[in-house]
Amino acid sequence: MKSIKKQYIKWAVVLSVFTVMVSCQSDYLETDPTTAASEEAAYSSASNLMAIINGMHRDMYYRQNDNQGQNGQGGIMIMMDALADDLVFPSTGNGWYVSTVRWQDQVNENASNDFYPYQFYYALIRNANLVIANGPSVPAPNASDAATIKMAIGEAYAFRAFCYYMLVQIYGKRYVPGAANTQLGVPIRLVANEVPLARNTVEEVYAQINKDLDEAAARLTGTRATKSHFNDKVVLGLRARIALTQGNYTAAAAAAKSARVGFPLMDNATYTAGFNSLAGNNEWMWGATIIADQGDTFSNFGAYMSRNFNSTNIRQAPKAINSKLFLSFPSTDIRTKNFDPSGAHTALGLPSTYSKFPYTSQKFLAASQADSRVDVPYMRAAEMYLIEAEALARLGDEAGSKIVFNEFAKNRNTAYPGATSTGAAYITEILNSRRLEFWGEGFRFLDLKRLNLGLDRSGANHSSVVTNNVMTVANTDPRWEFLIPRAEINANPLVVQNPL
Repeated sequence: MKSIKKQYIKWAVVLSVFTVMVSCQSDYLETDPTTAASEEAAYSSASNLMAIINGMHRDMYYRQNDNQGQNGQGGIMIMMDALADDLVFPSTGNGWYVSTVRWQDQVNENASNDFYPYQFYYALIRNANLVIANGPSVPAPNASDAATIKMAIGEAYAFRAFCYYMLVQIYGKRYVPGAANTQLGVPIRLVANEVPLARNTVEEVYAQINKDLDEAAARLTGTRATKSHFNDKVVLGLRARIALTQGNYTAAAAAAKSARVGFPLMDNATYTAGFNSLAGNNEWMWGATIIADQGDTFSNFGAYMSRNFNSTNIRQAPKAINSKLFLSFPSTDIRTKNFDPSGAHTALGLPSTYSKFPYTSQKFLAASQADSRVDVPYMRAAEMYLIEAEALARLGDEAGSKIVFNEFAKNRNTAYPGATSTGAAYITEILNSRRLEFWGEGFRFLDLKRLNLGLDRSGANHSSVVTNNVMTVANTDPRWEFLIPRAEINANPLVVQNPL
C-alpha cells in the first residue's frame, strides 16, 4: 500500500490524475500495477471505470494527508463533532483532535486540519469530474457494461454533490432560507484542470449540488455492490439533508419519507451491539465497511471513537457525551445504554490501564482490543425519520410530524408516551432526539450552523483545560467558517479569504 502524504497542486488536490491509481489495492484495475496505472487503462473498460469509483469509496475511509487523525470521512466526522457541544473530551490524552476542540484549526490558514477537508473533498471532486467527462466514451460492448458505465457516472455525480455540500458548509457561511445567499461559498470545479477560479456564492453552490443530484438520480437504481456505494435511496437521503439545510421543508419531508423505505429501524438489541456492522444492520443506508487488510490500525474511525480498542488515545481520552444532554433523557431510552454515567463499562472488561471518566461512550465498539475496525455510518434511516418530523413541524403540520416522530421515538424508548409538547418546544424535542441519536456521527457542528445557534458547552462535563476555556461561541462569530487554506490562496489568485 502506497500513501501520498503531501498532495499539492495548484488547487490543493491530489498530484495523481487518479487518487485510486496510486493508493489502492491491485484488484481495482484489470491491467496495470496500481502505482503506474495509465489514464488510457482507466477508460478502457466498464470495470476499470467502476474501479475508480471503488477507489473513491475506499478513500472515504482510508485517505490520509499529514497524520493518522486525517482518516477520510471518519476523521472529518470527528472534527465536526469535536467542534461542537455533545462530544466531550474528558482528557487531552495524547493530543488527537484537541486543537479542533479548542477551535484553533479553522482559524489558522496554515493548519493541517484546516487544509484537510478542502483537500479531501476536492480530490474526490477531481476524480468525479474525470469519470463524468470520460465515462461516456468508455466502450460498452454489451448491456451489462452499459449498465456499469451508467452506474459509475451516476455515482460520480452523487460524489460531487456530497463533496460540495460538505465544502460549502465548512468553508462558507450558512445557507439562509428565503435569502439571496450571495455570501461566498467555494469554487465550483466541473472540469479536472487547474485553471484559477473565484469562489461561487453559496446559492450557486447549492444549485450545482441539486443539479448533480438530479443527474445521479437519473442513472442510479436500487442495485449496488455494497452499502458503501450510492444508490437511488442514498441520493434521496442526500436530497432530504440538503433540502432541510436550505429550508425547503416540503422537499425535505418528501425525500426523507421515500428514502427510508426498505430500511427499517433497528431493534434495541442491535442498537447496543457496537455500531460496527454495516451489512448486518438493516437501518444503515450508506456507510463504510473497513476490510481487515485495507484499514490502518491507528487511523481508523474506531481508533478514536470506540471504547475498547487498545490505543493510547482510547486508554487516556475515551469519548464522552454531554452530561446535560444525557440526563435529559429517561433511562428507558435505549440510546442512553450506550453511555455509562460511572465510566466503568464493567460489561466490557476493560483492563485497569484504561482511564475511567463519567458519561463515556460504548456506542462504537471496535472488532477487538487489538483491531480498531468499526464500520463507519454515513446515513441511517433514523436520520430520515427525524428530517421528516422536523420538516413537517416547521411546515405547521404538527399532527403529521408527530405520527412520524412517535413511530421513531417509541422504537428507541418503548415507554415513550408520545409527543405532548407543541410549537417551538416540540421542535426542540425533535432536535434533542437528533443530538442523542447521532452522537459521534459528525452532525452536530453543521446542525448548530444550520440552525444559526451558538456553541454552549457550559454547565456540563466539558473540561476547561481540554477546551482551553472555549465554552461558548456566539452564532455571529466568524470562526464558524473555516479559513480558506493558504495553499489554495497561494496557488489561486482569484480566491479571497474568509474574515477572521
